[in-house]
Amino acid sequence: MNARAPRPKLVPMEPAPTASIEFYRAADYAPEQSVGHLMRQILVSVAQEVEHQLHASDLTNAQWVPMFKLYMGQARTVAELARECKLDAGAMTRLLDRLEAKGLCRRVRSSSDRRVVNIELTDEGLEAARVIPDAVSRVHNAHLAGFTQVEWETLKQMLRRILGNAKTIQEARGRHAD
Repeated sequence: MNARAPRPKLVPMEPAPTASIEFYRAADYAPEQSVGHLMRQILVSVAQEVEHQLHASDLTNAQWVPMFKLYMGQARTVAELARECKLDAGAMTRLLDRLEAKGLCRRVRSSSDRRVVNIELTDEGLEAARVIPDAVSRVHNAHLAGFTQVEWETLKQMLRRILGNAKTIQEARGRHAD
């Protein structure tokens, strides 16, 4: 008798309200032609190039992103930074351990709420973080070479639509989970 594991139950995904065209079909799906694959390839290329640009500061992609978020004031606590970087608490702790070992940041327990751990960039961390916006700008501009202003604005608008659809999908999934 050939015992097979039960197939996972597929949860139907509600289409976006305006979806009427099926751009992909299982029968002829080619991953390398998918929008998701192309976006992922771009993200990888940008991340690698920013890391290359920041080589002198010895910051990896995993490290410059949280440094940038701290520098820009997008997070002040370990929990906020983990959320902003889409990392779990354990991964954030390991990352902060490495950044602290490099002397780039320090964790400081809140005096008003001992459960809260704030993160501060050290002077060395501020110096390292100051070059990140310039590197990121150079890399993005290089990847957008040849685009017109109108094409750039259109691209951003289209990506925001995809993000809006993603939010709708996530909200629908949340409704199904309840």
